[in-house]
Amino acid sequence: MTPDAFIDDLAGLRFPGTFNPYAESCPEFDADDAPRIRRENLRLVLEAAAAAGVDSIWVARDLGYRGGRRTGLALTDEAHLSAHAGLYGSLPLVRATRGPAMAERTAKAVWQVLRSVGRPVFLWNVFPLHPHGAEGPMSNRCHNRAERLASRHYLDWLVAELRPRTVVAIGNDAAAALSDLDVSAFRVRHPSYGGQGEFLARMRELYALPVPDRCGAQATLV
Repeated sequence: MTPDAFIDDLAGLRFPGTFNPYAESCPEFDADDAPRIRRENLRLVLEAAAAAGVDSIWVARDLGYRGGRRTGLALTDEAHLSAHAGLYGSLPLVRATRGPAMAERTAKAVWQVLRSVGRPVFLWNVFPLHPHGAEGPMSNRCHNRAERLASRHYLDWLVAELRPRTVVAIGNDAAAALSDLDVSAFRVRHPSYGGQGEFLARMRELYALPVPDRCGAQATLV
């Protein structure tokens, strides 16, 4: 499967109570031709990752309404779209929405670490769409097992195509889902809801990143 075929297949994925950012438009926030813009963003990142190779794939649970629903890129809000563009050089990634750029707490923590890793990382979700609750489309819910199993072939293709040194599961839900799919992963705590310190500590351990000592100087984990 080529990146174009991957994205075409992904654009055809449909479930009740979900938003597919590669095929659907949000009447409140999306710009004209938003699905095409998000497909192009993903295509650029996929092709760059395949060409350059990746050290790791970081996998979270599913797209959030403040992040990937708007950008088409996992763990990436509009505040960090330019940072994602620079992850593989200088990709021409484009916003697909109108109005002020939106930020997401999880994306902020993830990109804080990515700036320090200095290795090519591909970002993905166990379920690659935005599942929302009964309270409305601007909410988040956990995907269900049927949704996960129906979309597992995307993750299988990414692991086979990109051949990462390691897969990182961000959060217990992602770790459990990857285990259900028989994908071995290094588990880190999700940075939201008080988990940012533990998330940063585990990422420092995995990537031997510098940590501040008590005086504010930097020491390197070994």
